[in-house]
Amino acid sequence: MQGPRAPSPGAFASRGPLRAIALVSAVYDALLGVGLLAGRGLLVEWFGVPAPMPAIHADLNGLFALAIAAGYLLPYRDPDRYRGYLWIMGPVLKGAGAVLFVADHLLRGSPASFLLFGAADGALALVTLWALVATRKR
Repeated sequence: MQGPRAPSPGAFASRGPLRAIALVSAVYDALLGVGLLAGRGLLVEWFGVPAPMPAIHADLNGLFALAIAAGYLLPYRDPDRYRGYLWIMGPVLKGAGAVLFVADHLLRGSPASFLLFGAADGALALVTLWALVATRKR
């Protein structure tokens, strides 16, 4: 009976960035989700915007963010197996979100403070893209 196989040299190092990004992204999205569900009054005050009407829109966005955060636990545990999740939620979703935040600010005059979300989403999208490309199997 054989024991577990030792990882090949550099295997952990190639997974390290993906695991770290999955963890940071999970925390980011969890905080956003909790903020939308439980701290909406504080967010409205901080960003100087009216409360969403009807409130169900913010509730659903909070639930959506929590589901995304929970999903990041998959690539955190096994980055190689769940690279697809990182591609979809990182460069695709967060990248598109960053573009939409900037476009909304420029075209519809949303508050400049919303650009913080655009910058955070854009940074996570680019870092995730870099890590996915840097750790791909050749």
